[in-house]
Amino acid sequence: MMNLHPFTLLKIILTTSIISLGLSGCDIYPDEPPENELLDVPMEDLTGEQLSLHLKGDEEFDRFFTIEDGVGPIFAAQSCDKCHPGEGKGHTEFSFQRFGKMENGVFDPLRELGGPQQQDRAIPGYTPEIIPEEATGVTRLIAPTVVGLGLLEAVDDTTILNMADPQDKNGNGISGRPNMVAPSEFPVPISSLDDLFSEAPDSRFQEYEGRYIGRFGRKAAVITLRQQTVTAFHDDMGLTSDLAPNDPHNKLVMGELSHDNVPDPEIPSSTVSNVAFYLKTLRPPERRNPEAPDVKAGERLFEQIGCASCHVPTLKTGKSNIAALDRKEIHPYTDLLLHDMGPELDDGYTEGSAETSEWRTTPLWGVGLSEAFQGKQAFYLHDGRARSLREAIDYHGGEAEASRSRFQNLPGEEQEQIISFLKSL
Repeated sequence: MMNLHPFTLLKIILTTSIISLGLSGCDIYPDEPPENELLDVPMEDLTGEQLSLHLKGDEEFDRFFTIEDGVGPIFAAQSCDKCHPGEGKGHTEFSFQRFGKMENGVFDPLRELGGPQQQDRAIPGYTPEIIPEEATGVTRLIAPTVVGLGLLEAVDDTTILNMADPQDKNGNGISGRPNMVAPSEFPVPISSLDDLFSEAPDSRFQEYEGRYIGRFGRKAAVITLRQQTVTAFHDDMGLTSDLAPNDPHNKLVMGELSHDNVPDPEIPSSTVSNVAFYLKTLRPPERRNPEAPDVKAGERLFEQIGCASCHVPTLKTGKSNIAALDRKEIHPYTDLLLHDMGPELDDGYTEGSAETSEWRTTPLWGVGLSEAFQGKQAFYLHDGRARSLREAIDYHGGEAEASRSRFQNLPGEEQEQIISFLKSL
């Protein structure tokens, strides 16, 4: 037997036991999977207490919430795992929509009409939301993988700002900038920034003229994992907490008053903290075949054609009170900045200070496992429109157009080397 992480081995044993008892209707990992093909594995060097918190968060992440638990009255999913199967990237079958209206250059998330996220399911007695006619920008999203997020959160603001070049002063055609998010723009009302940022050292999550650097979400509109967790429970599942104490409400489909017969808040603050800590301490995915000749050649070409200008290979985290996150060299292949990706990826929707054609550079670690976690057919980009890595590259316009052209002008063999490199991540 190969030397698996003890936590991974425990989950395999439990899964195998469930299957052998006939309690599962599907063959999940009928053979022992290599550890470098798993995502739901904790970081090394967690203390016993930290691992306990991680396991509690894992349990809540997998939990299926029912109407009796307080789901709704309108919602989109009933578990985190529904949208992030195996902690990997979601499937197009479980996509969700966000919407808003652009008017006179100002984007309105249409909160009074149920925006910015559509809750397309409802408990008995209520009607699911529909996209209002007023919406001018509608985007369909599939959930990203959730591994390595704690390391991205641990990157100092100054590191992100030093990578920004909004005026393209170096003349390379890349003008990345951070999404500066005001607290008033949070999708749900976050009442206490002190609570939100209490785990962060002074070098992160600084205020810049009333705004903070966003680093999570497709448009980088989410500042911290705690905020992301609160928002997901509220907007995706209709579950209230101390930081989002009111059920999602849309008076157009629900009337002036609504309730789900479960006292608010429906989940305790400990559940929010445990899930946020779980996300914080999921390790990044391991590389596969990194020393293969084609992979190494593809890595060199990836940098030569300029892809690494946005998909920055190496970052370093700042100080953290969690040893596993403290001053670590990481390889996420992102700069966490917004970039104009051209008209083909302009969906007319935005968040924070992002333009409608701007997207945060997606971290590439784990991209090679997309197919395994999406039912043997990979779906790339924010909405899954690309069915292959080559097709995903073809959609890169705007600031990425030059790199796309260089890729397309490479000999077929060298293009395949870049694809092999990406599949190794």
